[in-house]
Amino acid sequence: MAVKTTQAIINGVTTTLTYNSSTGKWEATITAPSKSSYNNNDGHYYPVTVKATDEAGNLTTKDDTDSVLGASLKLKVKEKVAPVSTITYPSASALITNNKPTITWKVTDDDSGVNPDTIGITIDSGSKVTGSTITKTAITGGYQCSYTPSTALADGSHTIKIDASDNDGNAASQKSVAFKIDTVPPTLNVTAPVAGLITNKAACTVTGVTNDITSSPVSVTVKLNNGAAEAVAVGADGSFSKSLTLAAGTNTITIVATDSAGKSTTVTRTVILDTVAPTIKSVTLTPNPVDAGKTYVISVEVTD
Repeated sequence: MAVKTTQAIINGVTTTLTYNSSTGKWEATITAPSKSSYNNNDGHYYPVTVKATDEAGNLTTKDDTDSVLGASLKLKVKEKVAPVSTITYPSASALITNNKPTITWKVTDDDSGVNPDTIGITIDSGSKVTGSTITKTAITGGYQCSYTPSTALADGSHTIKIDASDNDGNAASQKSVAFKIDTVPPTLNVTAPVAGLITNKAACTVTGVTNDITSSPVSVTVKLNNGAAEAVAVGADGSFSKSLTLAAGTNTITIVATDSAGKSTTVTRTVILDTVAPTIKSVTLTPNPVDAGKTYVISVEVTD
């Protein structure tokens, strides 16, 4: 008895095949499902069911569970869209004062899903880190990831690179971010006034030099007593100068240098302004008169 119809059922879509007399087979060209088969079942395939009916109405059905043909009735569909990686911390050109920063990023894939075993991070020219050292928290469509270096990063510039692939083997475009570590505050050398200066001049000039190798430029403020801290221009060589008018008595001058990472160095100078001349209250010469060529004692009482 002749075969009347042959049909293939894939992902809920039934296709009637056409007999090809040249090959002696029933055939059809079918468009694959638009989604990857990876998450369809544990075997990561779409089951295919084939039904053949003869002229008498007898029906034969074969599917993926068949002991002979089952392996041929498993359609694997792979997506071609790579996952997307986004670095959330640090941001590009960030200045970080923690030399063991927790780096965070996420990887998403809306189809086959992200393969967690492929998630990796590389710092500078070091080896790629993968596996359980990276904390991976499942989110919709992928993973939120974090990694904290076990060894402190040196002050200066660093680059991180992120890699990942989906379950169908598509690799995400590598993402990278450059940033700086700065754990050292700026240097601050106040050259004037000297500590503990006593002067009779109200005019006082604060001078010095500041620098920060990692996080230039450095800003400087100068504060006199309880007044407001005033910004001071800093030259290309790090030098600065600020003119002040001292108050009578003890003056406290506070100089603060702050680098671009927010780390600061403070120097305090105490300067005393004394414009009152001392008072000579009494003078005694003993003996007086004194014999020629002999010694005598002069005693002066002075207050200030």
